[in-house]
Amino acid sequence: MNRPITTLFMLESLDGKISSGSNDSLDVDKDFCRIDGVKEGLHQYYELEGETDVFSLNTGRVMAKIGVNSKTEYPEKMEAITFVIIDNKPHLNENGINYLCNWVGKLLLVTTNKNHIAYSLQQKYDNLEILYYNTLDLEKLLEDLYSKYNAERLTIQSGGTLNGMFVRNKLIDLVNIVIAPIIVGGKDVTTLVDGESITDESELNKLLPLQLLECNKLEDSYIQLKYKVL
Repeated sequence: MNRPITTLFMLESLDGKISSGSNDSLDVDKDFCRIDGVKEGLHQYYELEGETDVFSLNTGRVMAKIGVNSKTEYPEKMEAITFVIIDNKPHLNENGINYLCNWVGKLLLVTTNKNHIAYSLQQKYDNLEILYYNTLDLEKLLEDLYSKYNAERLTIQSGGTLNGMFVRNKLIDLVNIVIAPIIVGGKDVTTLVDGESITDESELNKLLPLQLLECNKLEDSYIQLKYKVL
């Protein structure tokens, strides 16, 4: 392939929710650690996350939800890790960019916004690069990551809508899901894969059949499921 091998790696509830509520003030990273029966085994997800690919794709919205725009104390720098962050609105502010640049070895900021705040910070950080596209073309982005940055494998941890775009474009190769022992509910709460639904039998080819590779029973009622896309 002329693109990285991609793995969709996510933490979700038993009913497939990847957030604890329907607005951006609610987030599993902030909330699951406070819920009895869930917090005890949550560390296993982060331990598995530490074993994922050195190229990791996410969104500015998710980064904002976990608080990078307001954090002032930097974590231990992960020199070997490259974050690929898609952010158009933008959801990231100057502090968020500062935090990410001090957190990872390289930050690749992907945007369709010519006025993104990241442009004003390029001179400040030699590990910040901006990938501008007129429109977001995920296939072209993956090809660029492969050819320009030698990204052979990529972990995707974005929101439900962007995950849906990767699925509909057949750009997912592997799925690695950690299921937390909780039911969230709510029809407006984002799930593992959101986006446009199919509406006709002629679109069944847009669905993504999977083959189970592993089913691992973790501690404290957590489960890990690994699939490859057929």
